[in-house]
Formats: sequence, structure tokens, C-alpha cells
Amino acid sequence: QVQLVESGGGLVQPGGSLRLSCAASGSIFIINNMAWYRQAPGKERELVAGITSGGRTNYADSVKGRFTISRDSAKKTVTLQMNSLKSEDTAVYYCKADGIRSYAIPFNSWGQGTQVTVSS
Repeated sequence: QVQLVESGGGLVQPGGSLRLSCAASGSIFIINNMAWYRQAPGKERELVAGITSGGRTNYADSVKGRFTISRDSAKKTVTLQMNSLKSEDTAVYYCKADGIRSYAIPFNSWGQGTQVTVSS
């Protein structure tokens, strides 16, 4: 199986910064797309940022200019740098990846989630 493990969540004051990381492991041939989603209490899960194998990125309007997604394909990791954090950013953040496992087996996996709390 392909496992995704997030790290870097925690408590931060408004205006502060936080960096989330996600590492993939397993019998992976290639990872096509990686993304960060978040889900706040009482709200549906939403896409925060995504990045393709070619490096194309997209962001939710609410985080443009504040968040940056990047990846290291060789290390099978994706990072979300979050700056100028607001209370509205408080949520559980999930890492997502899709691609191909060994022997042409496709995968679409989610991490366990990491809590980000922005509060004074």
C-alpha cells in the first residue's frame, strides 16, 4: 500500500507561519499529482493547493499569495509553506497523492491529517 504521512501542524498566532510536509512511502513507481486539502469543523473538505508532476500549481483563492506548494519528486515529498496565517485557516490539513505503483497498479491515497490551529 501507499502511505502518506503529514507533519508540521500545530498552534500558531495570527500572522504567523507554519510549514507542512508530507512523505509518501510504499512500492511507488511514480507520483503524478500531489495536493493539500483542509477541513474545518462544520465545513466540507476543500482543495487548498495542488501540484502536478510537471510543477504546475493551483491554489484556492483564499490562500493565494500566502501559501506556497512545492514538491521533491525524487524524495516523494510535498510541502506547504503557510504565511500570514488567519483564524480562518484553522482546520485539519490532509495530504493527497495519486500515481502508479509497481506493476502498473494505480493509487489514490490520503494522509491521516494534521491539525493547524491559528489563534491568539
